[in-house]
Amino acid sequence: MKTRLIWPCHGSIECIWLSTNMVKGKVLCFLLVLGLIKSGVCLAIEPRSTVRRPPTGVPRTADIQADVSAAAHRDEWSDAASSLELLAGAELQAGQQDKPKTPKALEGVWDSNKYISVDEVRPGMEAHCLTCYTGTEIEKFGLDVISVVRSISPGRDVILVRGTDERFIHTGPVGGCSGSPVYIDGRLAGALAFAWFFSKDPLYGVTPIEEMLKVGRAGGSGQDTGQARTSQSSIGFAFDFFKPIDFVEIERQIATPRPSKDSGLSGISFLPCPLITSGLPAGVCEQLGAWVEPFGLMVVPGISGAAPALASQEAAGVQLEPGAVLAVPLVSGDIVMFVLGTATEVIGDEVYGFGHSLLSYGPVDLPMATGQVHTVMSSMYRSFKLGGVSEIVGALRADESAAVLGKIGAKAKMIPLTIRVNRYNDPEIRVYNCRIVNNQMLTPMLLRSAVAGAAFCLGNYPPEHMIEYKVDIAVDGAESITFENVSTDVGVNEMIMESTGSVALLMNNPYKKVDIESFDFDIRVVPKSVVSHIWSVDLSDSEVKAGDQIDIEVVVESFLSGKQRYQFSFEVPQDLTPKEYKLVVCGSKGYMRFLKRAEPHKFTAQSFPDLVEALNHILQIKRDKLYCLLTLPPGGVTVEKAELPDLPATKALVLQDMKRTLRTQPYQHWLEKSLETGTVVVDEEVLSITVEE
Repeated sequence: MKTRLIWPCHGSIECIWLSTNMVKGKVLCFLLVLGLIKSGVCLAIEPRSTVRRPPTGVPRTADIQADVSAAAHRDEWSDAASSLELLAGAELQAGQQDKPKTPKALEGVWDSNKYISVDEVRPGMEAHCLTCYTGTEIEKFGLDVISVVRSISPGRDVILVRGTDERFIHTGPVGGCSGSPVYIDGRLAGALAFAWFFSKDPLYGVTPIEEMLKVGRAGGSGQDTGQARTSQSSIGFAFDFFKPIDFVEIERQIATPRPSKDSGLSGISFLPCPLITSGLPAGVCEQLGAWVEPFGLMVVPGISGAAPALASQEAAGVQLEPGAVLAVPLVSGDIVMFVLGTATEVIGDEVYGFGHSLLSYGPVDLPMATGQVHTVMSSMYRSFKLGGVSEIVGALRADESAAVLGKIGAKAKMIPLTIRVNRYNDPEIRVYNCRIVNNQMLTPMLLRSAVAGAAFCLGNYPPEHMIEYKVDIAVDGAESITFENVSTDVGVNEMIMESTGSVALLMNNPYKKVDIESFDFDIRVVPKSVVSHIWSVDLSDSEVKAGDQIDIEVVVESFLSGKQRYQFSFEVPQDLTPKEYKLVVCGSKGYMRFLKRAEPHKFTAQSFPDLVEALNHILQIKRDKLYCLLTLPPGGVTVEKAELPDLPATKALVLQDMKRTLRTQPYQHWLEKSLETGTVVVDEEVLSITVEE
């Protein structure tokens, strides 16, 4: 019996006659059908008895005739056709199973002709990546696929590749290559994101593209969320607003390095993104580096001195595309700080980059810019790209573990920063005009570095020095935080502690989203010390009666300035109970400690207006004053923030019942006097005064 196979070919119909009577014919038919199906050919299978010869003019292949036995059975056709149909169905089903599936949550985005999933990647496949090594030119670098590592961290896979380009072999893993797109089989597979430093081979880990394209698709991205609430998680600052404000504790939290985000990857680490700075002294860069390193950033001092690190004109007009420089300006203007990485994919106005997180912050509002690479600095420890920012073209809207996502044309909010420095060894007043990102975690630290960089632009201060400063923090819709003070022999530490601490509290408060409009600093540096000590305290009489006057003479000794006398007088209240009382003579630190014990409710914040009021209250305490305090018996009560100093004792006891939820405490009374000394008193003296009957 003969069977004809028919298939289309280049607009015509090809056919072949096969004899299925003999075993040899059946085997030949089976193999031919198998080959045609694997080639993607659609077949029509018909027995000769049911098929008329094709009309004249229809092309066909040569007939293959085999000897046919005389006792051919008609039902052999059905057996052969059934076998061929089963074979065709199995092969077609297998072909459908081999077809790559669209990754979950990427319907409408995933294109199998453009992207290759991690399931399709096999060791030994040739690959290449695109990145910039010089200028703005995107170059191709050869890679070999080593392996695919599943679950390198929860929910994360990594494709391991080895660089074959001589430049990759020379430099090893390069900081700034984060996000360089990797292509396998002509399709985008992911981005360079991980590395082993000190390895002899240029090994990289590649974040799969399907993980990157999921960034920002869980909801909430694309909004202006520069202060995205993070429930005071590890990426924010955890301040206790029910305790009195303590700038020393706040500074400790801000300056303390955080746990590394890649500490659990067993030797493999995220490719560090260079945080390139310009206008910052080495000491400031060192402090900044300790703080940002846990985020996978490495501080790289720029080569342009105190001038802005602007890219050359050849970088102007550069578009963001796969392999191009992707920069994140954190501070711009006369002081520059920006993160350098690489763009992986651009879909419409959306840009994916880095292949790992920047802050792991979720929704963000950070500027996104183009740039260029000046050169690649090769190092036995960490090679990195040294580059510059060209033009801000959009804003990052999402920052997740697999990538950052930016939107071209969007605008991130940046806060104007003005710093004026009048220094004893500088013939002119230097003015620094900058813009700083609006971010609840980054802004305090970047402000700290920018102010310190401006203050120390001409080097460190002599051991004996004085700082006079005035700070204004303008807040939209609220009273500005404005204060001025002096410090001595501690650099700008106290000024920075007060200003950055205030900013951190404002931007991380749990009551209201705060929009800071501007920062303004006036700094004057004088090469003299104004520290002083209390030499003596003399009382006119230590035993007095109600209504008497107490005269106090205080002698203060200043460094290299001799002794100064100051006089205080108190009138003993007429109704003062006869007993012993304390008289405290102190500087600003002792005065602050006394106030926190006497009226802690003025140092806490239960609402945003309370916070602004508390900050302005604390920051008005002058360091160049001498304080004299006479403590009196407590009377009345304080309920939350309300002061009831004249409340009768019986009613005060009722309010202080432990069963009440409102916070209450006895109201402390005291008498207070202060005098300006022009020096910073660093100690205190406590004396006793006895009021007799």
